[in-house]
Amino acid sequence: MSDLRRMVSSSNALFVFEAAARSGSFTRAAEELNVTQPAVSRMLSRFESHLGLRLFERGGRGAVLTPEGEILYRRVADGFRSIEAGLREVERLRGGKETVTISVSSAFTTHWLMPRMDRFQSRFPQVDLRFQMIAGSLRGVVENVDLGMRFVGADEPVPADALVVREVMLPVCSPGYRCEPGAAEPATSGNTVIQLTDAPSDWAEHYAPFATGRAGPAKTLNFSDYAVVVQAALLGQGIAFGWITVVSHALMSGALVPAAQRLTVGDRLCVLLTPRNRPARPLIREIRDWIIAELRAEIAAIDRLHPGLGLAEAAG
Repeated sequence: MSDLRRMVSSSNALFVFEAAARSGSFTRAAEELNVTQPAVSRMLSRFESHLGLRLFERGGRGAVLTPEGEILYRRVADGFRSIEAGLREVERLRGGKETVTISVSSAFTTHWLMPRMDRFQSRFPQVDLRFQMIAGSLRGVVENVDLGMRFVGADEPVPADALVVREVMLPVCSPGYRCEPGAAEPATSGNTVIQLTDAPSDWAEHYAPFATGRAGPAKTLNFSDYAVVVQAALLGQGIAFGWITVVSHALMSGALVPAAQRLTVGDRLCVLLTPRNRPARPLIREIRDWIIAELRAEIAAIDRLHPGLGLAEAAG
């Protein structure tokens, strides 16, 4: 911090610089800061002299940043946003709320967390929950959040308390999509396979024939968001490949049923990780433990409902 005080002529110079760079105009910056345009110009000139470099190209095109100015602006803007977020969090704490940001898939949020949000809020009434939503695969580092759900290789070292379940999938459909035994069904009315665009496209071949009573050639629906894949299955549009971490609630409630009596066990683990660069608050550990306990209890309930699957043993 002592170096920053030496390098910056005054903290006010940073506010003036940020306003001018963001607005692209000394005049608009002056209006925003409620000072005169010459005062802004003088402050920035002194700031440039102190740094020993030019931050703006003066001319008829307004306040255009130099390459050095671009670098500084990105850092200053990031810093201001971080400070603002911290101040907002302090305000919420003063009001009895604690902000928690989780990085999860849109599918997990829609089909697993939302149905039990009342339970979450009852358990954690002090939490202001925020989301970093991921539409595609859950991979990559966990950063700038408090907790992140990821799939990692089974041989990757992970903390024991971060493990949720093993990766388990099975084909699922709505009860209404299955034909009653003995029902007359046109041969052209075959199964519709609902695909996620970045998932293995041949999974359906390993399960055929499905336990739906439908005959005829198969059709496909393709979506890039797994939340939509599951929603289409819930609406009776076909058979989806169900990751247990997303479809467990629908299986337990009966909104979805297995379309085959066999599981696929993947070579990955589902984990809930905290960022490596900061310790987890006690509240974050409590939320992680709650999610894991809820999901495992749900898997145990599905195992009792569909004992032939062997889900509890497969999920570990």
